[in-house]
Amino acid sequence: MRRKMSTTTVGAVSRPDPEVRPAAKVYSAAFKAEVLAELDAADSRVERGEIMRRHGLYSQLIHHCRVQRARAGLEGLQDRKRGPKTDPARVENQRLNARVVELEARLATAEELIEAQGKVSALLQQHNRKSAEPKRS
Repeated sequence: MRRKMSTTTVGAVSRPDPEVRPAAKVYSAAFKAEVLAELDAADSRVERGEIMRRHGLYSQLIHHCRVQRARAGLEGLQDRKRGPKTDPARVENQRLNARVVELEARLATAEELIEAQGKVSALLQQHNRKSAEPKRS
């Protein structure tokens, strides 16, 4: 998702709006590996510069890609999820809390059913006693 750069005009000079930034580019691991292989095969700095210009890359990005590749190979080039890391204990706690809520709801339903069964049983016993009494005429 790319945003349009809005501009503000000050006098005769048009400047990019500092509040609006273009979206960061995200490169796939395959693309990074392909570009690194192409750069490693290049014979001179001039060739490497041409490759980087053709792809619109900066040397700092290439450096970071090489560091990632050195740390963990092709897997190191994979994109990582941004933001805070999920804590496995917190995730498990949330799952268990949801399960507790579900089980408490089922327990409440079961208690209502047991109470209703008790009332039905009492009514049936009362009806049986009345039908067992001798009839008066």
